[in-house]
Amino acid sequence: MTTHFIGDTGVLLGRSLRHVTRSLDTIITTTIMPIAFMLLFVYVFGGAIDTGSEPYVDYLLPGILPITIATGISYTAFRLFLDMKSGIFARFQSMPIARSSVLWAHVLTSLVANLLSVVVVVGVALLMGFRSGAGVLAWLAVTGILILFTLALTWIAVIAGLSATTVDGASAFSYPLVFLPFISSAFVPTDTMPGPVRAFAEHQPVTSIVDTIRDLLTQQPVGTDIWIALAWCVAILVVAYTFAMVTYRRRISRGSA
Repeated sequence: MTTHFIGDTGVLLGRSLRHVTRSLDTIITTTIMPIAFMLLFVYVFGGAIDTGSEPYVDYLLPGILPITIATGISYTAFRLFLDMKSGIFARFQSMPIARSSVLWAHVLTSLVANLLSVVVVVGVALLMGFRSGAGVLAWLAVTGILILFTLALTWIAVIAGLSATTVDGASAFSYPLVFLPFISSAFVPTDTMPGPVRAFAEHQPVTSIVDTIRDLLTQQPVGTDIWIALAWCVAILVVAYTFAMVTYRRRISRGSA
């Protein structure tokens, strides 16, 4: 059964990746907004933001990476919605393939596409002066956190793609996720914020994720932030995956009824 699932997922993943490679403009579009934010904040607002002796681009990049991912997952919901509307899911159900492999192919495609977008954004940050003395293990830890964060948000995108009734509705769910880093430590230290805003910023998932990535890249002690970040990512992933599978089964049973 496991071999059957892996094989089916691999075939469908190849199909989804071919669609992405034929429309590389989606990856370019995904990176435009976070790169624009990075340019705006570094070259326009950066001089007025005090981050100590640390260059602002070094402070900012860890906050731009979650925005990159939040922007990219909207395309997962969009592609999933189109597949549902085209009837291809119904055709897949008539074939001897593992049902969940259809969703996992979209999820893994999202992971690959978002990691490519992250690489592009990091490359632009290097051109803007970003530097890190972090070792291989620190970079692997950062990659692992971003992968877990991408998977968590992608399963939310799956719910949106399965539940939406319009194309716009399929991607609109990502707007709050893109906005969330703005009320976090992504752009400025949270201790500069007024009381209620600071309380929210310090107790939402993006802040712990950004702070962990920032500490890893600047070779600072990570402390408990990494465990809080991992707990948030795992909790979101488990809940989103559960609801996505329930939604998927309902849609499939409704379509076959």
